[in-house]
Amino acid sequence: MGIIKIGTRESQLAVWQATLVQTLLSKQHIQSELKYIKSDGDIDLVTPLYALGVQGVFTKTLDAALLSNKIDIAVHSMKDVPTQLAKGILQAAVLPRASYQDILVFKKNTDFLSDPQSNAVIATSSIRRKAQWLHRYPNHTIENLRGNVNTRLQEVADNEWHGAIFAAAGLERIALRPEQSIHLDWMLPAPAQGAIVIVCREKDTETYQKINQLNDFDTDLCTKIERDFLQTLMGGCSTPISALATVERDEVYLKGNITSPDGKLQFSIEKKKPLAHAATIGLEAGAELLQTDAKKIIESIHHAKQ
Repeated sequence: MGIIKIGTRESQLAVWQATLVQTLLSKQHIQSELKYIKSDGDIDLVTPLYALGVQGVFTKTLDAALLSNKIDIAVHSMKDVPTQLAKGILQAAVLPRASYQDILVFKKNTDFLSDPQSNAVIATSSIRRKAQWLHRYPNHTIENLRGNVNTRLQEVADNEWHGAIFAAAGLERIALRPEQSIHLDWMLPAPAQGAIVIVCREKDTETYQKINQLNDFDTDLCTKIERDFLQTLMGGCSTPISALATVERDEVYLKGNITSPDGKLQFSIEKKKPLAHAATIGLEAGAELLQTDAKKIIESIHHAKQ
């Protein structure tokens, strides 16, 4: 087999993640090279087919390049990957997880956080972060914040917001986390936040076997549990669903919730199981929440889309 072609988007964070994979492969004496995938127009017109009509907004260009044999593997932030991969694509490895936490990058101080009835302006494009924030701070105003990490940090500097919410892992990986930032210990992360996943073609068994050597068991298990929880609740990018699974000694702990987009309603669940029997805990937790009024949040979101 020749040199493994690693597909990556061109953002600083995406390149950092792909370079990490290249470094890990070199330690296994496997040669690789980065291939920068610009846009849909740069590759063959192979449209990835996702189950349930879900489109991988951040992954479909790399998926198309993979299916077109332009690259051998693609590297993604796992939280961006649809819970069901495109047809013909296989998860090959999940790397050890970095921080799963969200952080607040603040402008002047955090005095406004001590009063749940305070007024402040916070920026985020995440429906999940917005919903959890409004649940805790109902009087705050949420501004939309889009773009890559660098663009969003510049937006914070240029605006008079009180602060903006970021994933800790994204900023820390490329050494851009500002000193004026704090962990949001109360905020549950997106399923698989902080994890990097590597995918390959389903039929490329040789590449799969090489990449699978990088798989981290605990991270693989925990992210699968979180994504099972998300999928059971029929969640996507427009549904405020959060989940965190952790391995502690010989047990797996799962915390999950779903919050209405306006923050007024929130339904939470916590479960734990022995490690040997924990594989289905995400499915079970999701099914239990569907037996409560949490189902009304999902139904109202789906109704609003129609």
